[in-house]
Amino acid sequence: MANSTIQFGILGCADIARKVSRAILLSQTATLYAVGSRSIDKAKKFAAENGFPATAKVYGSYEEVLDDPNVDAVYVPLPTSLHIKWAVLAAKKKKHLLLEKPVGLNVEEVDVILEACESNGVQFMDGTMWMHHPRTAKMREFLDDPQRFGELKSVNTCFTFAADPNFLENDIRVKPDLDGLGALGDVGWYCIRGLLWAADFELPKSVIALRNPVLNKAGVIISCGASLLWEDGKVGTFHCSFLSNLTMDLTAVGTKGTLHLHDFVIPYEEKKASFISAVDSGFKELVTGWEPKPSKHTVMTELPQEALLVREFTRLVGSIKNEGEKPEKKWPTLSRKTTVVLDAVKASIEKGFEAVEIVS
Repeated sequence: MANSTIQFGILGCADIARKVSRAILLSQTATLYAVGSRSIDKAKKFAAENGFPATAKVYGSYEEVLDDPNVDAVYVPLPTSLHIKWAVLAAKKKKHLLLEKPVGLNVEEVDVILEACESNGVQFMDGTMWMHHPRTAKMREFLDDPQRFGELKSVNTCFTFAADPNFLENDIRVKPDLDGLGALGDVGWYCIRGLLWAADFELPKSVIALRNPVLNKAGVIISCGASLLWEDGKVGTFHCSFLSNLTMDLTAVGTKGTLHLHDFVIPYEEKKASFISAVDSGFKELVTGWEPKPSKHTVMTELPQEALLVREFTRLVGSIKNEGEKPEKKWPTLSRKTTVVLDAVKASIEKGFEAVEIVS
């Protein structure tokens, strides 16, 4: 059926849009129908280099993509400061919305975007790809098992990479007028999402930013961390940075088990990903080793996680378009909760590392 394939428009030609264009092609449930840029030449070059069919529409503005009646959904990889304008306009034009993270500069902006999507009946999803990997579902099974993992007590995440001097001077993620949340909004988003995921998306009671964050000369965060405190006593910590070697760690510790992985945002390999679990850990006699040893679990996938994200998004869009279903509320809820915590971290830094109470 022709109408079962969701037709995507892409607003802008950011590097991440290359990855998502490939994901749309790999998904086989969507087509690259249109791309728009402020430069028609840039849009033409992007379409030619990223697998767009010869029939694809190429526009010299974002508005033209949104005004095309054949575009079902748009992917928006624009700088965060532009999200509220273009995401709201997309929703008003009845375009389903796949929006890069961070969703907005603060929860007030996110609420405006999500309300526009809800009132116009369009599906919203952010671009947090690791949430869609089958490994994530397998790890969830482990965390939810009272016999193997028990009750969550602590969770730690770390996402860092060593940016080069050009990035630190010129990338949009270090510019206050473009992506003013810096490392906190970029790599910190994944850290916070990982903490919340481990806690089954229960919001913490309070957040305290760690001292000595690093800001650039424009006042944008390029390295920081925080502690999250829950009502029942469990704790979470994270560190995110543009100044340290590439690291993507997540560790969740329960009363009976522990979960470890070292590539939680982007797996080492596209088609397989692993995690380590330890259950009822103890020492050998004379404390010379561990017994039982942790075990490694490998999950295979035919499609990379970004293509699985597109598949899930297009499944939801298709159910709305073809079956009259309502938009799924899970994804906007997770985006909002992540932003609530991100806001609290930023507020704690600005208040001299005071505890900031979470009010959802």
